[in-house]
Amino acid sequence: MRQLCFLARSVLAFALFIVIAAAAYAAPDATDEIEGTVKDALGRPLAAATLTLKSPDEAVVGKVQSDADGSFVFSGVTPGVYAVLAEKSGFEASTAVVTVEAGTPATTTLTLTAQEALEMSVTAERLAQARNSLSPKTGGSEYTITENDITSLPQGQETPLNQVLLQAPGVANDSYGQLHVRGDHANIQYRIDGVTLPEGITGFGQTLDTRFAQRVDLLTGAMPAQYGYREAGVVEIETKSVFENGGRIDLYGGSHDTAEPSFQMGGSSGKLNYYLVGSYLHDNLGIENPTPGPNAIHDQTDQFKGFGYASYLINTTTKLSVMFGSYDGFFQVPNHPRQNPAEGPFGTEPLAELGITSVDSSTLNERQSETNRYGIVALQSSIGSDINYQIAYFIRNTTVDFTPDYTGDLVFDGVASKLHLGAISNGLQTDASYHLSDSHTIRGGFFGFTENVESDNTSSVFPVDVNGNITGGPFNVRDNSSKNGNTYGALYLQDEWKALDKLTVNYGLRADELDAFVKAGQLSPRVGLVYKATDDTTLHAGYARYFTPPPTELVSPKDIALFEGTSNEPSVTANSPVLPERSHYFDAGVTQKVVPGLTVGLDGFYKIIRDLIDEGQFSEAPIYFPFNYSQGKIYGVELTGNYKSGNFAAYGNLAITTSLAKDVVSGQFNFGQDELNYIATHWIHTDHDELYTASGGVSYVWEGTKFTADATFGTGLRSGFANTDHVASNTSVNLGAIRQFVLGSLGPFEGRVAVINVLDKIEPIRSGTGIGIFAPQYGQRIGFFGGISKLF
Repeated sequence: MRQLCFLARSVLAFALFIVIAAAAYAAPDATDEIEGTVKDALGRPLAAATLTLKSPDEAVVGKVQSDADGSFVFSGVTPGVYAVLAEKSGFEASTAVVTVEAGTPATTTLTLTAQEALEMSVTAERLAQARNSLSPKTGGSEYTITENDITSLPQGQETPLNQVLLQAPGVANDSYGQLHVRGDHANIQYRIDGVTLPEGITGFGQTLDTRFAQRVDLLTGAMPAQYGYREAGVVEIETKSVFENGGRIDLYGGSHDTAEPSFQMGGSSGKLNYYLVGSYLHDNLGIENPTPGPNAIHDQTDQFKGFGYASYLINTTTKLSVMFGSYDGFFQVPNHPRQNPAEGPFGTEPLAELGITSVDSSTLNERQSETNRYGIVALQSSIGSDINYQIAYFIRNTTVDFTPDYTGDLVFDGVASKLHLGAISNGLQTDASYHLSDSHTIRGGFFGFTENVESDNTSSVFPVDVNGNITGGPFNVRDNSSKNGNTYGALYLQDEWKALDKLTVNYGLRADELDAFVKAGQLSPRVGLVYKATDDTTLHAGYARYFTPPPTELVSPKDIALFEGTSNEPSVTANSPVLPERSHYFDAGVTQKVVPGLTVGLDGFYKIIRDLIDEGQFSEAPIYFPFNYSQGKIYGVELTGNYKSGNFAAYGNLAITTSLAKDVVSGQFNFGQDELNYIATHWIHTDHDELYTASGGVSYVWEGTKFTADATFGTGLRSGFANTDHVASNTSVNLGAIRQFVLGSLGPFEGRVAVINVLDKIEPIRSGTGIGIFAPQYGQRIGFFGGISKLF
């Protein structure tokens, strides 16, 4: 532990020194710059190219690297004539002569020719465009986050994916890395290169690594027919897929004993492309702190992530891709000190039955471990110039194991449950498009998978009498189950019709079928319109009928009869099965280019729901279990803005959302009777409802150093009896700086520093009250982080 702490602090100190020193270094009388761009022979920007600036006597004046946009800047250059040499592995070097005049920045563009033919790159890019043509986004709302946008965040690629998505409009933050998009609980679908991954038991926002993303699109609203299964938000991740030989090694760390080494490497050989990324994270804030203090008690985590990608061009029209990912997480569940056993549901009776006098709540030892493995094999090809298709097989295995503190949990809760959840899922997805004419593109496909789910629960409980008094020592109750579930028949067919030069209509039909804890199905029509009124104004509108299966891997058909006469007997014995959600979704919006570089958007939505699916944590294990409200309605509006000019970029989002529900119709045993009675006759706010959310950020490149800041704001998630209250608002502001530099013969490096929650605000996430809320939770207090990266 001391070694990790020392490493984290050393990395932070060194990175801070490097960034400040590099930013400050410039000749005192030199104020001019040389700006430029490096491109390949196809006109595409080349990142990580080494630029060397030489004077007429061949003296090296400076060295920099091109960024993700291929841009570079030499700062502090005195007037005169210089040579700029551009070099990159796999390319021929290129030189440009530049004249710098006093008070006038010089500009240049360098083109590097590949040492090998560009045929593979051209083919790969054409196939990527063909794959994207399989997934139109007509009628819905789309928010794009590029690799450069991720790099511009204060923590860059070390930013967890869920924190990256918080920069999109209408996304609310919750505990355990959960996200809520437009007032829905979870219900987020993740796609990697167009292939849908069945969700796992653990939070996907934590298991996917930001580092392998070249681009992330968040799709919401009334989406076309090929998007089903999970529809609150579709996260389309486009992987890095065409690589020059090279990579990077990163050391990152800082507050809370954070140490996060990682590596990335990629390359190409003939028709083969490959990419690997791996990371390890250790810190003392694995799960949100149950107290508002800066440090949690008993909250260490160790997490291992890996991702691999390989593609092989069989011929100029066919590509075979293989992807795999792995995640292992080990968590201590944080403790809430100064709890009084006498205030538990059974007072001091458990202490007497256990033969002890007291328990210190700060010394409990609850633990949880999680695993997640997934793999994808995809074949993409074309038939002629008008037909494109992709066939993909996927498999995923995920587990969660929770180990209680038997004495402490029995004393404070009257039950201590050892829990194992496991799910193995595999399936097939096919997508095809046919360019019928200049006006019509037909698309169709299939998505289906099968799951084998197991739930093993061994609970230590006390016997109780009819009055609820404990009558003896603890004993074990086993409640184990397994289930095979199938989601199949997810067929879709749609037509993208260019009705007018400025109007595109996408209409289609989707058929879904579910056979798991319940059997159900639905035909779902979809229609979306995009009207480009002018070159600067685009309007969209859409309607979608959605069918959302419950998360089978979380459904635990609890045998309530097993717990009769025990300290874990619920006050309500009804336990109806969890149902699929059915909804009507309406969406409309406009995007406007106000001035060059500035784009704003306005979007409104309304969702009418039957059997709304929600989830809650109803026990000490930090795992969510689903239930249904009979009715639901969600509505809101979003405002977005993006601006970029030269070295300056900024974005901002504001969303107003209301999520209401009525009448619990499944999993009733998790509730008290008084709360069930109230919800049956009142529209209530769902626990994940947050009225206002906002996010924004800026970045500016000054003398070769990129300074960046971002912020998020929320008015607070719900709390109290039947969610009639809400927690306090939360605001987090983060700052960062990043700079690339060359250390002599050691070559290019990159230094980064970041300050998270720079205002050191107390960030309440949960109060410990509300539907399905088990414990209070707070966001991270101020933290100082830094990293150093070796590029090769």
